[in-house]
Amino acid sequence: MAQYGEKELILSRNPPGSRTSWETDIFRPMLTRVVVLGAGFGGLELTTILSETFGKDIDIVLIDKGEAFVFGFSKLDVMFGRQLPDAVRHPYRDIVKPGVRFLQTTVRTIDPIGKRVVTDEGTFEADVLVVALGADLDPAATPGLVEGGHEFYTVAGAFALRDVLPAFQGGPVIVGVTGKSFKCPPAPSETALLLHDYLTERGRREASEISLVMPFGTPIPPSPDTSQAILEAFAERGIRFVKDSLVKSLDPTRRVAVLSDGAEMPYDLFLGIPVHRVPQVVVDSGLAAHQYDWVPVNKQTLATKFPGVYAVGDVNGVGTPKAGVFAEGSAKIVAAAIVAQITGGAPPDSYKGQGSCYVEFGHNQVGRVDVDFLSGPKPTGTFQAPSAALVAEKAHFGSSRLERWFGNPSR
Repeated sequence: MAQYGEKELILSRNPPGSRTSWETDIFRPMLTRVVVLGAGFGGLELTTILSETFGKDIDIVLIDKGEAFVFGFSKLDVMFGRQLPDAVRHPYRDIVKPGVRFLQTTVRTIDPIGKRVVTDEGTFEADVLVVALGADLDPAATPGLVEGGHEFYTVAGAFALRDVLPAFQGGPVIVGVTGKSFKCPPAPSETALLLHDYLTERGRREASEISLVMPFGTPIPPSPDTSQAILEAFAERGIRFVKDSLVKSLDPTRRVAVLSDGAEMPYDLFLGIPVHRVPQVVVDSGLAAHQYDWVPVNKQTLATKFPGVYAVGDVNGVGTPKAGVFAEGSAKIVAAAIVAQITGGAPPDSYKGQGSCYVEFGHNQVGRVDVDFLSGPKPTGTFQAPSAALVAEKAHFGSSRLERWFGNPSR
């Protein structure tokens, strides 16, 4: 880590607002540089904590290829016509925090040994490198999905369905998971329930059949109570739950989905959860062995095998679900570790893998499941039944994070 009194010879390491001539910086301390790859829940929470702690006395470079942040639940809001696309986009340019620079650029290579990152905007060397690039989605990995179905897990895919759904007149609908590991495990169930409401409001529900294909025996395995509540909601609405199965391919000509056991299901509308994979730049770096091998980390600290390099959120293989709340929780642990490293303080408590997920039940009702994945011998979950109060709590969850990360709760 850089020490006081050293010359600063690499101009790109100057923090925002500093002088560019190294000759005037001989007696200025080099600030600790933290490079954060990815501006999702994990990247935004981590940079916010470090900025709040150190202000201008730290040099944080936050890098993301996108121009705006979108909550995962907002994709469903847009998809079902409950929100306009522009209302759920939160531009990264609005981030104004001491010590933080945001760069919209693509990461080309990562050197975890040298803690060096090459992007389209230049090369960045770090004292601490945090990889929070999430999971890439690969619709093409499922034969027929691109040609014969729709995916709603990307922002573009969900927003496009806003214009597709109004034209659907009825018939069999499949909400289908195509890979064993996927973001936000409640989302497929939520989609089926919200689709029921959507079709009911438009007078097309009686002409439609809704099926959900999932690789689990129950919708939310760690919480039997949550799963039971969802299954009861399915039964009340006539939604078929196909358990312990994946959609392996689509045949667009015959309009059938082929499941992992060889069974076929007809469809007129297919809403798919694409295969998730490790970003290729992370695989190429050696942080992950292959595209389906999530980055190994210490489960207590989120540290990788490379000193000074952490993996936060969906990209790691810590054993928690791939969801924003868990990325946020792991970011808090890593931020505390960085603070302790800089200040010489005590290391933080171990990561517990705890988080709360809101579950849309339709009918303007929201439930909540509080889960703990790492504290005990097995994952556990506690269910709070759907209520109007939890609708308000979910809204506050979103607005409070926008205020914290962007300083503007309305955008």
